[in-house]
Amino acid sequence: MRKKENNHGIFSAGQKTLWRALRPSIWTLKSDPSHENPALSILRTLHDQPRWLEPYHLYDERGSQLFEQICELPEYYLTRTEDSILTEKAAEIIAAAPVECIVELGAGTSKKTMHLLREQVRLRKGGTFAPIDVSLRSLLASRDTVKRRFRQLTFHGLCSRYEEGISSVDTSLPTLFVFLGSTVGNFNRSEFTRFFLHLSRSMGPKDFLLLGTDRVKEVEILEKAYNDSQGVTADFILNVFVSINRLTKGNFDLKKMRYHSWYNPEWQQIEMYAISTATQEIHFPSYKTFFVWEKDDRILVEISRKFEPLRLQRQLQLFGLNPVGHFTDANEWFSLLLFRKSVS
Repeated sequence: MRKKENNHGIFSAGQKTLWRALRPSIWTLKSDPSHENPALSILRTLHDQPRWLEPYHLYDERGSQLFEQICELPEYYLTRTEDSILTEKAAEIIAAAPVECIVELGAGTSKKTMHLLREQVRLRKGGTFAPIDVSLRSLLASRDTVKRRFRQLTFHGLCSRYEEGISSVDTSLPTLFVFLGSTVGNFNRSEFTRFFLHLSRSMGPKDFLLLGTDRVKEVEILEKAYNDSQGVTADFILNVFVSINRLTKGNFDLKKMRYHSWYNPEWQQIEMYAISTATQEIHFPSYKTFFVWEKDDRILVEISRKFEPLRLQRQLQLFGLNPVGHFTDANEWFSLLLFRKSVS
């Protein structure tokens, strides 16, 4: 008889009954605790002053494919630089974080995390890997790769948002939370604070955090990374309006907009905008609302904050995360910062 798969190895006692098997080794919540309507979420920020969007709307199927293309572009140094650091420093990182479980936030297919899993298996002969992602397709790809390459690891994929996945992990299980790709740079200031408060409060006394962050550097290097010569980034940013039209029954016309990005030195962030090339009325008939998008008016689609590592380490200490390691590349363009949960 086939042994029934259980989820007792990853979830805390109070969370076990909230999750159900979605696929073998992949779990999802039995109900969505947020009850958020994504269309209403979009409309609220589009009617704000100034107009903006939450970046998770970028990642429909085509958006995810475009982002994978971006990661291969010569101008987009972030992915290959972070991967090179992990290739060289994975053994040192895993040795410094004696854990039984690795939880990756926004995992995608976990390509870069394979370096850490390799060292976890080499040093500890096994353990648990629990990637968290809203994309079932990505989790299935990650599961199949991990089960093929690392049979010593137990795989538990969590198909959910960060918050629900983080708060469900058993705090008695020594865990390394991995948050790569400088995704933290997409958080605005209030989101940043909420995220690290929630993460710190959800971590156990033997837990660690590995945080990938892009660093402040020459403006030309930064701006080229987000305005590539092939126009893939522009397609990625403007594709969000195709997704919005699908969700809201809106009438955004990609032919009447253009992409613009720049580095804001005061806020130390890249800002990515859609700009209207003609005055147009944007209607959402299902919600009986509209707005006039004036010519040359812009909508902020995404930001990518850049960090000074020492300053960030000091800031995260105030969230109960003590710095224990800093790993970087020869150019000092990107940083992997290792923290341990404070027990005081």
